[in-house]
Amino acid sequence: MSGVERCGWCGDDPLYVKYHDEEWGVPVRDDDRLFEMLTLEGAQAGLSWITVLRKRERYREVFHGFEIARVARMTARDVERILNDDGPMTVVRHRGKIESTISNAKCAIAAQQEFGSLAEYLWSFVGGEPMVNRPATLKDVPANTSESDAMSRALKKRGFKFVGSTICYAFMQATGMVDDHLRGCFRCS
Repeated sequence: MSGVERCGWCGDDPLYVKYHDEEWGVPVRDDDRLFEMLTLEGAQAGLSWITVLRKRERYREVFHGFEIARVARMTARDVERILNDDGPMTVVRHRGKIESTISNAKCAIAAQQEFGSLAEYLWSFVGGEPMVNRPATLKDVPANTSESDAMSRALKKRGFKFVGSTICYAFMQATGMVDDHLRGCFRCS
């Protein structure tokens, strides 16, 4: 789609462009997919998103396609295996981030049991429907909002890790809870 106007953050890297064009801001209501994006956004903390995006397939391999129940059954042995993975593409080798994926899966199961689904719980922070913004420039896009602050506090209270407000806002954007495509972007509806 050459000549198409996109949000400035995606640049011209083909992986970034594909992610922007096909995923970012599209509402996700599948529990495993939401768990994947929450994990990847947490893994991104301190790194660039493109770094994690390039590692995404390996994340899917080592974390069983982000099937929440399977990830929740992973053990310390799995953590060591992932930390020592020497394949051509590895996940971010940060013990805390890897361990948090497993503990967050257990927290996700508890949320599923209480609310019927992880999606029902997470989408409640935006009233169940996407919040559509139309920022004029990247500078107009906030790093966090009252909704992401509330999500962060609630997730932390439930035991989730790597879920600060900025991570939660990026997660909300990625999963379509918030639509922050810039004015002029072809993805604006």
